[in-house]
Amino acid sequence: MIRQKAVEDSLAHDVPIVEHLGVLCRFRQEFYGCLTRRADALFELTDAVLCADGPVRDLVGLSPAAEHRRGHGALYGAINHGRVEISRLRRALAGLPLPRAADGRIVLGVDVSPWLRPDAATSPGRLFCHTYGRGKGNAQMIPGWPYSFVAALEPGRTSWTAPLDAVRLGPDDDLTTVTAAQVRDVVGRLAAVGHHTAGDPNILVVFDAGYDVTRLAFLLAGLPVDLVGRLRSDRVFRLPVLPRPPKASGRPPRHGPELPLADPASLPTPTVTTTTETRRYGTAVATCWDRAHPRLTRRGGWEHHTGQLPIIEGTLIRLVVDRLPGERRPKPVWLWHSTADAGSADVDRAWQAFLRRFDLEHTFRMVKQTLGWTAPKIRDPAAADRWTWLVLTAYTQLRLARALTTDLRRPWERPAEPTRLTPARARRGFRNLRPKTPLPARAPKPARPGPGRPPGRTNRRPAIIQPVGKTTDRSTAAGSEGPTG
Repeated sequence: MIRQKAVEDSLAHDVPIVEHLGVLCRFRQEFYGCLTRRADALFELTDAVLCADGPVRDLVGLSPAAEHRRGHGALYGAINHGRVEISRLRRALAGLPLPRAADGRIVLGVDVSPWLRPDAATSPGRLFCHTYGRGKGNAQMIPGWPYSFVAALEPGRTSWTAPLDAVRLGPDDDLTTVTAAQVRDVVGRLAAVGHHTAGDPNILVVFDAGYDVTRLAFLLAGLPVDLVGRLRSDRVFRLPVLPRPPKASGRPPRHGPELPLADPASLPTPTVTTTTETRRYGTAVATCWDRAHPRLTRRGGWEHHTGQLPIIEGTLIRLVVDRLPGERRPKPVWLWHSTADAGSADVDRAWQAFLRRFDLEHTFRMVKQTLGWTAPKIRDPAAADRWTWLVLTAYTQLRLARALTTDLRRPWERPAEPTRLTPARARRGFRNLRPKTPLPARAPKPARPGPGRPPGRTNRRPAIIQPVGKTTDRSTAAGSEGPTG
């Protein structure tokens, strides 16, 4: 009671806290406006996710929650037959306050997380998703629905991100093409709401090793974005062409000397070298080579490219640290930055932003293990998309309420400041905050359940077994570079 009274006093006298509450209230009203069919059931289902005791294990376990005043039939009916205006919800997420780096720059992280459905033989649109098993090298390909997420990253060590978009990848989709369109749409929405204007620093977009970052830089040319992506250690890049002798004959070369990443001893003198002392990794040394580019060949994403293949130049960065958490032996990390002629500040900003990309893993763990994103056994991909956006909306409400909720910590947990609460600890106090926010859902009407299928009658419309994997012929190699890079 004392802690709750302190929160109420702060809401009455502290203007920033009142502003946080106003943002949360407006977002809840806007979210309800995005629900165009079975809005009351969907809204209360989202509140049940936020206020349920413990992690969400299944959908039917949410129906007894006090925040969900309807039966389990209405719950499943809302998921399967409800409607969410996703375009409006995307604009609402883009209009919320976003975290920024120290220089005011917006940093976006992009990654794919799978919703594994290995036993759902009748669910269409499944792909073979790459997952890591226990032990070294135990990677597996399991059927499921992969989703591409875009989130704004916060500066410093934190477990919070600001999700802005989610797109399910289909059997006919190319990851690079879909990601480029997704980033372009997100940047356009951020510019439309005033988060990025002319003269602001370019938005920094960070990718992991599963993306073709050089092709993304080509597809996103013209946008106010800078890209940073991790590279495989067996890649081969090229430097610009060296000056030719005055009387040289023959066709002029398009590529200069090679940069084999697997052979650091053969690399030329770096253009820029920076050294940074960190508390977590010790001394971090970043060496870079300017105007490095891959040698493209007409296969994979460049198979149907018309005209001469482009030369996509950027900055190649090699990052080496002293130690890693858990007494692991560090290996060099190779990054490619789309900014050519990068200086020391650009190089340090690039690799530090890449380290912040791992905050997305905390978000995936939260939405999966606590909010129950992948817990329901849903057959229809459209229903899976609907549930995905409900979970992202619930997580966003936790982010907006983290300075408002009470820290209901366990006896063995250390006290935390309101601004340093983790998503799981912010969720514990959301039930006490909920009565102070708008509750637009109407009371349920009394209804009688239908008769259902008559006893003894079998299902006359059995579900069809759906194929798994790509339906488009992609027999050519998926990479963007030839044997020499």
